[in-house]
Amino acid sequence: MAELTLLGLRVTVEVARWGSFTGAARSLGYTQSAISRQISVVEAAVGSPVFEREARGVRPTPAGRVLLRHAEQVLAQLEAAGREMAGLRDQLAGHLTVTAYPTAAASVVPRAIRRLRAEHPALTAAVWEVSSPAQVLRLRAGGTDVAVMASGPGLPDYDLDGLRVERVRTRRALGVAISIDHPLAGRDEVDIDDLAGEAWIVGVGREGEPQFGPWPTLAEPRVAGQAYGWPARLGLVAAGIGVTVMPAMAADIVPAGVKWLAVTDPKLVHRRDTLIVTPANRSAGAAALVGALKDELVTFTVPS
Repeated sequence: MAELTLLGLRVTVEVARWGSFTGAARSLGYTQSAISRQISVVEAAVGSPVFEREARGVRPTPAGRVLLRHAEQVLAQLEAAGREMAGLRDQLAGHLTVTAYPTAAASVVPRAIRRLRAEHPALTAAVWEVSSPAQVLRLRAGGTDVAVMASGPGLPDYDLDGLRVERVRTRRALGVAISIDHPLAGRDEVDIDDLAGEAWIVGVGREGEPQFGPWPTLAEPRVAGQAYGWPARLGLVAAGIGVTVMPAMAADIVPAGVKWLAVTDPKLVHRRDTLIVTPANRSAGAAALVGALKDELVTFTVPS
């Protein structure tokens, strides 16, 4: 009698994900015939077809949907067990203090820490949103393990001598955040000409911190409000008071009632690098976080 195997469950999940045996074979590195054989074994084990064959692929049967739900749970639990077991062997442990400028603190830093903790469960981290000048002071005083700072035109240069600096050349694609009730909310991308008559919510902050004013290439933008942080700025946007410039890096933090749109503007040249700064003798845990940050920033990296 055929029995369900982990390989069979993985193959079933991949076939459902791709909607075809061909896609699953490509994803798993098997031949299409090997995928077909595994599905036949699974169907023999459960006593029912798990996929309906169609002209352009396959779709789960009712029995297949039940099996998929449980298969995904089983595979997720096994993956979690693997992470915990790896954590028992993991030599990286301890606590990291991380500082970051506001946009990074709300976006790439939390994602990097989540990635880090999945790989190294014994590492913990605390994040502080801190101005760039204060980050330098904290680094030199030994109060920060990893600092994430912005660098580029319009921002000051800081004395980072004696510190370990990794510069990630980011293209910092800009877009706009608008209310979901805005006439443009049905689109995913707009041309700069579509924004010519908009009222703008602008940022205001400490000296030396990256802030977003109205769209940089507009001739006479109208300002409808200003706020220090993203929550207030996006709250004004959600209320329909105006729109605000927002980098793609932070597009996934918009709250309910707000939508992020990409903007096409041939005149715009906007790039700020991200600096990941640590003490010269950084710990292995700090080095691991630097790697996770660079992995998260890769989407925004300028091709070499």
